[in-house]
Amino acid sequence: MTNNTGTWVAVGPAGAVGSIHRADGGFRVELYGRSAGGGTYPSLESAKGAVHAALGPLADRPEFRAH
Repeated sequence: MTNNTGTWVAVGPAGAVGSIHRADGGFRVELYGRSAGGGTYPSLESAKGAVHAALGPLADRPEFRAH
């Protein structure tokens, strides 16, 4: 789901785990509780995949809520 605000929050079973923000040249990923930045990705789907991958191999895909 997309909207005009350009921010999506990733929510897993334990709560919010990260966010995606529309940025120049793509979508910037922020992972909560981590000092390293998540990077910028060319598409929203690739950014969502990066958030999911950062959660670990057995993690369920988080729900992405537009804000």
